[in-house]
Amino acid sequence: MLAFILRRLFQSLLVMLAVALIAFAMFRFVGDPVNQLVSLDTPQEQVAQIRQSLGLDEPVVVQFARYIYNAARLEFGVSYQFRLPVIMLLGERAPATLELAFMSALFSLLVGIPMGVYTALRRDSWLAKLFQAVSLIGISLPTFLIGILLIYLFSVTLGWLPSFGRGEVVKIGNWWTTGLLTASGWKALILPSITLGLFQMTLIMRLVRAEMLEVLRTDYIKFARARGLKTRAIHFGHALKNTLVPVITIAGLQLGSIIAFAIITETVFQWPGMGLLFLKAVQQVDIPIMAAYLILISFLFVTINLIVDLLYAAVDPRLRATVGAH
Repeated sequence: MLAFILRRLFQSLLVMLAVALIAFAMFRFVGDPVNQLVSLDTPQEQVAQIRQSLGLDEPVVVQFARYIYNAARLEFGVSYQFRLPVIMLLGERAPATLELAFMSALFSLLVGIPMGVYTALRRDSWLAKLFQAVSLIGISLPTFLIGILLIYLFSVTLGWLPSFGRGEVVKIGNWWTTGLLTASGWKALILPSITLGLFQMTLIMRLVRAEMLEVLRTDYIKFARARGLKTRAIHFGHALKNTLVPVITIAGLQLGSIIAFAIITETVFQWPGMGLLFLKAVQQVDIPIMAAYLILISFLFVTINLIVDLLYAAVDPRLRATVGAH
């Protein structure tokens, strides 16, 4: 098991090095950083001094090593657009993105798993067929279109929920802000969470349904029925428990995807998160923000993936046996 963990850590490190190389290449090939910091009438002597102070006159290998060192210390430079440290800008918006991602993942799990179980156990019912139709809509429609339709229905037509913003937030500690402690914060969170989590919800529902049907056909379920166990105990004590093993992997990976691809939802609802900041940075060619966002999101994705791998090995005895054999 220790060798498995070390191997996964080494693979994660290689992925982060590759991402850091891509982020560093943005500084080298997407414009000159010095030109973004000075005006057109700046003397060349001052430009040369700035270039030297930033270490841009050193070999590329040395610059890359310094960039990795600074990134490990969460030092990503100063934004060209806002003239503020990048880590400060991302830190101010990280709570909004993480809160939205967490609520979207919670929505997809709490709704997707029961729907998947129901459609597997009641395949011929009209409600199961309705759930299947909803899942097709969730997979087929793009995220931005789902968001626009929800805004039109619940904000424009009915006037029940706000169409943009985060609502009233409460500051906790030095930098964390949350809307979960206010009524307007909850109202503002509903539509973006459903929009972002709908695709993941339909994916989890279909996965649970397929796995549940497969497990119900296994020999040990037939043996449990032959022993006279109650139907509820068979379905929820044996079948569902084994069904949730692959769901752990998918749910974990989807959490990383939710954080990484929250850009579209944050843009539609003008949600003040890291994704919206990244989109504005792309429009203004603000390379420090773009590179820092890429590294931080990749780090979150790799960390979640590593945790999922370890949980999967802990839950599935077959994988533990395979890991132990190697």
